[in-house]
Amino acid sequence: MTCHYMAAFGSSLLRSSITLGALSPFNPLKRPNSIRIFQSSFQLPVRQCARRAMSRVSATQDEEAAARAAATEANSGAPSIFDKIISKEIPSTIVYEDEKVLAFRDINPQAPVHVLVIPKLRDGLTELGKAEPRHEDILGHLLHASKIVAEKEGIVDGFRVVINSGASACQSVYHLHLHVLGGRQMKWPPG
Repeated sequence: MTCHYMAAFGSSLLRSSITLGALSPFNPLKRPNSIRIFQSSFQLPVRQCARRAMSRVSATQDEEAAARAAATEANSGAPSIFDKIISKEIPSTIVYEDEKVLAFRDINPQAPVHVLVIPKLRDGLTELGKAEPRHEDILGHLLHASKIVAEKEGIVDGFRVVINSGASACQSVYHLHLHVLGGRQMKWPPG
């Protein structure tokens, strides 16, 4: 059971027992042993759920802080980590490559298949919000390359392409990139 369901199931069962007069919620001495055991069996999972929820909040705050920091350095002209992957200074697991794009596995996958597709030449295209008419060809090529990646990865029957644009979208690398995600059921809304 997920955390939400466990807590809801436990409290609803406890409420129905109270309603039926099987125990007194205010006097633990009148509670049958089976109810005390039942309640204690939910304490640990509920605590674990609370810790996971706090961890997610912390991770989200870290991700947002990293995105804000990356945005301040976006126009520095320094090579991005993706530039270093293109030049093979940093190793990656390449899934697809042609003269214009490179597709490689994400090191922090959010789905069983998580591949990044990037243009080999940044040409001022640090984020989708900065796209200009001159970028139309590469933008189309990136989408087509995403479809090729989905075919290669065996997820062409169901996949998602995500582009984070700007700090508010938690873009952490200012070199336009598409996330190709699949291999599991995608949920909606995504963010």
